[in-house]
Amino acid sequence: MIYFDHNATTPLDPGVRTVMLDVLDRAWANPSSVHGPGRVAGAVLDEARYKLSTGWRCKPSEVVFTGGGTEANNLAVFGTARRLRDRGRHLVTSSVEHHAVLHAFRHLQADEGFTVTWLPVDAHGRVDPGEVRRALRPDTILVSVMAANNELGTIQPVAEIGALCRERGIIFHTDAVQAFGKLPFTDIHQFQADLVAVCAHKFHGPKGAGALYIRSPLLPQPIHFGGGHENERRAGTENLAAIAGLVEAFGRFVPEPVFPAEPLRALTEQLAAAATAIPGVHRRGHPEARLPNTLAFTVTGADSIALMANLDLEGVCASSGSACSAGSIEPSHVLQAMGVPAAECNALIRFSLGRDSTAAEVEQVISLLPRVLRRSRGGSHP
Repeated sequence: MIYFDHNATTPLDPGVRTVMLDVLDRAWANPSSVHGPGRVAGAVLDEARYKLSTGWRCKPSEVVFTGGGTEANNLAVFGTARRLRDRGRHLVTSSVEHHAVLHAFRHLQADEGFTVTWLPVDAHGRVDPGEVRRALRPDTILVSVMAANNELGTIQPVAEIGALCRERGIIFHTDAVQAFGKLPFTDIHQFQADLVAVCAHKFHGPKGAGALYIRSPLLPQPIHFGGGHENERRAGTENLAAIAGLVEAFGRFVPEPVFPAEPLRALTEQLAAAATAIPGVHRRGHPEARLPNTLAFTVTGADSIALMANLDLEGVCASSGSACSAGSIEPSHVLQAMGVPAAECNALIRFSLGRDSTAAEVEQVISLLPRVLRRSRGGSHP
C-alpha cells in the first residue's frame, strides 16, 4: 500500500500512543471531581493546557480543548458571531473554506439573520487581502480565512489579513488545521488571529482531539451546554488521553515540522511533472504558495470516484480533496470558486505525502498513472 492521503489523516505516532496509554491508566477519573483520583486527572489536564500554551506562547486561559477541528471551527464561528451580534451582523469568509467553516457561515446567513460576504479567490485558490479590505463594513464583526486549503494546499496570506482586521478592530479567525506540522511554526501569534483552530490527527496525534486558541479577552458563546468545563467555554468531560496525545504530538511534530518541506516538495514536483505530461491533466493550486506535501490535479474525461477507485485497485490511497466529503459526487466547491470548467470540478485528485513517503513510492505511482487514468476515462483518452 502507498499512503498518499496525509491531509486527510496521519497514522498515530507510537510515542504519542504510549503517552495516551499512560494517561488512560493513571488519570482515569473525571478531572472535575474533587476527590483524590479526580485531582490527579485535573492535574493532568492543567499540565496539558500549560504545556500547549507554553508551546503556543500564550496564556493557559486562552487554550480551549475540543473534540476536533470541526468543533474548534464551529465554536470560533458560531460563538463569536452570536456573542457580537449586537455590534453588527456582517460576516466575511472565503469561498474555499473547509465545510466546517463554510457550512457554519451558511447556517448563520440562512437561519440567524446574518449577512455574509463570500470572498472570491484567484485562479490558484488564493484570497487577495485587498478583497478583504473592500469587503469590510462598519457592521463587520468577524472575518474567517483558512491558513492552508485542504484540497489544493494553497497557503493563504492570513497574517496580512489578520493585521488588516486588527487595525479595524474586527475579530479574525483562521482554520489552521492543515498548517500545523507542515509549515514553520514560531508561536500562535504568527497568524495575527484572535481565533486559531487546530486538530491533532493531522500531525500524528489522535482523532477526536482539537484545540482553539481564543485571544483574551474574547469570550465566544458556548455551543455545548451542560457544565462549566474549559472555563465555561466548552461543556463536556474532557477526553484526557486524547488531549495528552494532542499536546505530545504538538511538542514532537509542530515546532520542527514533521512534514520535511524540501524533500516532500521535490517529490510532489516530480509527481506533478509526470502527471501533467499526460494529456488532459491540469495541476490545480498555487505553484509556490502551497503546502510542500500536496499535489492536486484534475483529469479531463474522468471523475473523482473512478480515479480514486482505480488508484485504490493499484494499492494507492489518495483523495478527491476533502476526506469529510468521501463518497460524495458533488463537484469541488474550491475548484468552482476558482472558475475551473464545470466538467473538471468533479475530476479532482489530491496526493498528500507524509514523513515516510519515499522516492520509490513516487516512482511506482508515476509508472501506474497512465493506465489508471486510461481506465478512469473508459479508454477514451490516450
